[in-house]
Amino acid sequence: MKLSVIIPCYNEVETLSKVIEAVRQSPVQSIEIIVVDDYSTDGTRELLQSSLSSSVDQILFHNRNQGKGAALRTGFAAATGEIIIVQDADLEYDPQEFPLVIDPILEGKADVVYGSRFMGGKPHRVVYYWHMLGNRFLTMLSNMMTNINLTDMETCYKAFRREVIQSVKIEENRFGFEPEITAKIAKLQCRIYEVGISYYGRTYAEGKKIGWRDGVRAVFCILKYSLFSKTVSPLSTKTIQEKTFVSAEMKR
Repeated sequence: MKLSVIIPCYNEVETLSKVIEAVRQSPVQSIEIIVVDDYSTDGTRELLQSSLSSSVDQILFHNRNQGKGAALRTGFAAATGEIIIVQDADLEYDPQEFPLVIDPILEGKADVVYGSRFMGGKPHRVVYYWHMLGNRFLTMLSNMMTNINLTDMETCYKAFRREVIQSVKIEENRFGFEPEITAKIAKLQCRIYEVGISYYGRTYAEGKKIGWRDGVRAVFCILKYSLFSKTVSPLSTKTIQEKTFVSAEMKR
């Protein structure tokens, strides 16, 4: 089994090297690292073109800044692993927990797994109260629209079977990706699991980028993709059974 790790980055020159090294040191044996630079201006691009060029499998450059969703769209299309996971280019999420996130897929139980910051007993850095409250509100609103019971819709750690994520047309360019993909996989009737993960949140002084405008956009995206987007055909029972067999073979 090969795991494709998609790292979208924008102005992460201070942390990108450490993140790539952490991904390389994860317990998963076969990893494909794909970095998508979203037109960084702080030296990240030059770092990728020089000292980091041999540390990753693919480096993809945008010729203008578009946002996280656009970077993920580029990365997902290039991935070749049986499972694809998102890894932010900061140090908020720990690649040592990759096995925890992808195990439900390997065991043939899930098509998609979310790593939740709000369940389980993993350590969390204490940061912004209003961000936490906003995340919980957006997750609740998303759950109301999709009729699924996630605890952390906005989490970075999302793992997908490759054929699932590559079948979804991603329209959002920025952080609207999170509610968009949640609504679309819910309509596909994917088997979705959650696992508790640790979280080492950073401050704005340390480079955090999401803001209140992204929260407003998230509300719009929840309503748009849950209520007004084109209905998609759910994954068939036969397809799920075939994937379960493939997963069992991959884990062997």
